[in-house]
Amino acid sequence: MRMSALTISILCALFAGGLLAAPAAAPEKRVVLMVWDGMRPDFISEKETPTLWQLAQGGVTFRNHHAVYPSATNVNGTTLVTGMYPGHSGILANHEYRREIDSRHAFEVESGRIVQKGDELSHGKYVAYPTLPEIVRGAGRETVVATAKTVGLLQDRHHDKTRLKNSALLSSGQMLPREVLAPVVEQLGAFPSTFLEKDVWTTKALTEIFWKERVPAFSLLWLSEPDGAEHETAPGSETTRAALKACDDNLAAVLAALDRQGARSTTDVFVVSDHGFSTIERSIDLPGILREAGFDAVTDFKTEPKRGQVMLVGNGGTVLFYVIEHEEKVMRRLVDFLQQSDFAGVLFTPEKVEGTFPLEQAGWASNHAPDVAMAFRWNNKTNVGGVPGMIDADWQRRAGKGTHATLSHFDMHNTLVAAGPDFRHGHTDDLASGNVDLAPTVLHILGIRPPPGLDGRVLLEALADGDGSQPEMETYTTEAGRGFPNGRWKQTLKISKVGSTLYLDEGNGGFLPRSP
Repeated sequence: MRMSALTISILCALFAGGLLAAPAAAPEKRVVLMVWDGMRPDFISEKETPTLWQLAQGGVTFRNHHAVYPSATNVNGTTLVTGMYPGHSGILANHEYRREIDSRHAFEVESGRIVQKGDELSHGKYVAYPTLPEIVRGAGRETVVATAKTVGLLQDRHHDKTRLKNSALLSSGQMLPREVLAPVVEQLGAFPSTFLEKDVWTTKALTEIFWKERVPAFSLLWLSEPDGAEHETAPGSETTRAALKACDDNLAAVLAALDRQGARSTTDVFVVSDHGFSTIERSIDLPGILREAGFDAVTDFKTEPKRGQVMLVGNGGTVLFYVIEHEEKVMRRLVDFLQQSDFAGVLFTPEKVEGTFPLEQAGWASNHAPDVAMAFRWNNKTNVGGVPGMIDADWQRRAGKGTHATLSHFDMHNTLVAAGPDFRHGHTDDLASGNVDLAPTVLHILGIRPPPGLDGRVLLEALADGDGSQPEMETYTTEAGRGFPNGRWKQTLKISKVGSTLYLDEGNGGFLPRSP
């Protein structure tokens, strides 16, 4: 394809400015972090995902890996690159409500407008901790972030302020630096509209354009599948199986590109998912149910909110409740109502209320946390495709579709496979691990000092240069309950702990009516 005069002039300017010029020497070690959005670990197989299966045979399979709660994309995407629990990273869910940012509407936390407003209000601390790309560039090393979804802005939003040769952010077809997008579109065409095509386009942008000269110290590639297919259909559907094959093909393209660059022997590859997935058994019209029960409950305020009104923010398998002015009587009545419902699984509140867990127990302690957070109930039943994991969910998707964000075992346990020169070969790790551990482990491999106080740990037991010792793991269950004249509410939370790092295994609960 012939380049336009404008494209040629842009490329000339970039080369003259050094943005696309190749430095003389490559870093000794490299890390590629590839995210298969919504990939359940039980979907890895030699038949369905042969490239990932083969990668696991030569590396480490983490069989007890965890998302942070809620098990959703943006909150886990931020945890992956900060090594912090949600309450510390600053991003609590995919959708939140913060009155100082938008007094009338809930918002998507990764929206460019919201990120800019959040940074303005927090003096650049909307994401409260530095991210992997920022830290690696701060150490003088190059990075590329390429995401088929908008989560990329949360992971590298300060890219323009720390420009480094050959570093770039590509988030859902948008670029930082912006002027680099023109040659990408010239070569690949416009950013596509379907999930599968977005993933192929983003993978090609990374491997054929940003890796053309060489592979940087840190690369992050985020695919939108199989999440998109699972939401549109359900886990285990034919559409989802096709999405798994497409993800596997993109992984093969990444590995082939590393081979072409002669970088495979010095590159560690992580394949991780942000969360697991479930099938919706019941779609709950919670706004209607609460209004019928006498609550002034809304999903958008038509006028400025009034004391005691309740803003509902749905996140699939979790709903956040914001009581305006933190009106305690309304909050207590709301908790009473939810505890006697037939859909609530686990309830969290900022301070412990009888029959709830404190938000701190979920890693959620934050000055912009909701007044109540509710994970819907779940069970082990199978969907029409024979895949286990059924949940109640909010009103935004109908029964039979797929979603996530509960404390279900199937949402909270996700995929992690790691292979390369720094990892043991043909090893399975049964210790609890989590998305919170990726940032400290990547920095350890690259020899870069991490920021102090990270919540995650370095996965030393999986590294080739480790002494083979296994840290101690403790697993325990905590519960909270409350009696009512007509029955009893009980909820449980199973937690694993390695060192000082906590992992939520699963949580569930329910109301048991008294026998007549």
